[in-house]
Amino acid sequence: MAQSPRPTSYRDAGVDIDAGNALVEHIKPLARATARPGAASALGGFGGLFDLKAAGYTDPLLVAANDGVGTKLKLAIACSKHDTVGVDLVAMCANDLVVQGAEPLFFLDYYATGRLDVEVARSVVAGIAAGCKEAGCALIGGETAEMPGLYQDEDYDLAGFCVGAVERDRVLPRADIEPGDTLIALASSGLHSNGFSLVRKLISDARLPLEGAAPFDATQQLGAALLIPTRLYVRPLLEAMRATGAVKGAAHITGGGLSENVPRMLGQGLRATIDLSTWRLPAVFGWLQRLGHLSDAEMLRTFNCGLGMVLAVPATAREDVLAALTAQGEVPVVVGDVALSEDDAPPHVKFEAAWAEGAQ
Repeated sequence: MAQSPRPTSYRDAGVDIDAGNALVEHIKPLARATARPGAASALGGFGGLFDLKAAGYTDPLLVAANDGVGTKLKLAIACSKHDTVGVDLVAMCANDLVVQGAEPLFFLDYYATGRLDVEVARSVVAGIAAGCKEAGCALIGGETAEMPGLYQDEDYDLAGFCVGAVERDRVLPRADIEPGDTLIALASSGLHSNGFSLVRKLISDARLPLEGAAPFDATQQLGAALLIPTRLYVRPLLEAMRATGAVKGAAHITGGGLSENVPRMLGQGLRATIDLSTWRLPAVFGWLQRLGHLSDAEMLRTFNCGLGMVLAVPATAREDVLAALTAQGEVPVVVGDVALSEDDAPPHVKFEAAWAEGAQ
């Protein structure tokens, strides 16, 4: 009698449902730790619920943002260090909300991989939960997708989705940004999550080991130094906005650098003048510039160059905003001002002077 063929399972195709269920159980306490007023659902349902009324809003507009971490993930995988990219994921989304005046309320993540390693995924989600706690938003759901054949076994990708709210009369940027307004900047923590395709190319071309000492900081390994997570600016910015009512606009310095992001808060006929001598270029950026023989223009449209956030405020309120940010532990720097564009050109940035390299 011929034997029946062995039944084929989903696991034989590379998808482990039991591992996915185990991951959900690991995630539940992490998500519970991010609870905030308005978060109304437990993890594991088909959708996450949020109660705007319970969050204290009266006439809100919802603001939504989504983003990823880009090829910084390749460094995390190469270094087997997965606990910081989750923070990056939250920061890339939540910082985009706060520049519109919005308070981040809830967050969902999407984790896709070729083979689900529960411990790696748990470490990533632990970082997401840590970022959510820092941003004050609840992690109310997400999706884990195991897709053999689409991703190599150890590879994974991340996407984040964040929703916030702002009262209708407090949406940024305001329409009254005008010549003479002051530009105030907040420092970045490093590269944040942009420019890593170039960074990885430069490291590969120079054959630099990620486990070796960082050429710009001998106290750290190169890989670990490059994986320092993106700063979250949510709490200090919301406090400064509420305390002063004077922030007219804000720009999160991500892909496109200062050159591309600062103009996004300006109206037609305006430009930003930024004095490069008002802050010191952090050592990691000076090292990258020398390693790749990069022009200043290339640096300024690829990296944040040490500034993660730029605000536009009235000159008359400059000291109030500086004081409010300082009270939140920030070290704000006046980096320039708003002026009229020449010949009614589209919003842009004019850079003046030159920066000096060194620790901020």
